[in-house]
Amino acid sequence: MSHTQPPAPPFLRRLHDPRPLLAVELRPPRSTLSAAEGLEAWIDANHSVRRLSELDTVVFLTDNAVGSREEENLQHLLSNLGPDADPGKLVPFLTSKHSLDYCTWYAQRAAQGGFRSLVVLGGDRHDGVARCVPHAQELRRLLRAKVPGLTLGGWANPNRDAVEQVGWLADSSFEGEFFLTQVVSHFRLSPVERFLAETQRRGLALPGLFGVFYYRSGNPKTLARLGQFIPVPDEEVRQAFASGVTPDELAAATLRELFALGIRSVYISNLPTLEAPRILARLARMVFD
Repeated sequence: MSHTQPPAPPFLRRLHDPRPLLAVELRPPRSTLSAAEGLEAWIDANHSVRRLSELDTVVFLTDNAVGSREEENLQHLLSNLGPDADPGKLVPFLTSKHSLDYCTWYAQRAAQGGFRSLVVLGGDRHDGVARCVPHAQELRRLLRAKVPGLTLGGWANPNRDAVEQVGWLADSSFEGEFFLTQVVSHFRLSPVERFLAETQRRGLALPGLFGVFYYRSGNPKTLARLGQFIPVPDEEVRQAFASGVTPDELAAATLRELFALGIRSVYISNLPTLEAPRILARLARMVFD
């Protein structure tokens, strides 16, 4: 008897498409908001995700990003998006900063709800919350056994040693079909160039998305806080805003440089939730028109 492989998830097919992809990373509302504030934030998130799902993009939803406790992304997606939203374009994050039982339950709920892909990460260590496994690939291996229909992705950091980072991606123990990178900037392209050179040397075929941070201001306190979690070219960002550069122009500059290096897929983080579809459309015009 012959067995046919199930079709690749829409997200994975889009990643292998040669057309450039501008994806979006959104954050669920903080769990510390009041009931009224949380409701308003979820309404904004719901509108934004619905509008983005109508575009040629992919939406990632974080899991307790940059040290802030967030409402569960999956519960919102399952409860509020309705039949019009395409789950194939929505990819939740799951960190290992939960119990193993919760992580398994989460993956099962995602699959039952029609979601085909998850990004499975270790999660930052700044809040002191323990991981259920030492390394994210161990959680991906466990989830693959429990919920084999899911496409799983992991993480790489071009700002660290390229040989080490690409080696992890190329190893079969990575247990993923795609990867996302830490955010990078056109102000500091050397790490990206080294990372790309190593992927070419290793012949890495794994598709990936490079992260671009949408800086909204050059506020020194904000940049210093961000620097605890992500690499921030703080002096260059401050100077750019002081010279009159807009947030759109700053993000577009990084996008142009990444695409010039041959990168096809990026995700943009820190977009204002309600404005995300409009900003994404503006950036696409600035970069591609």
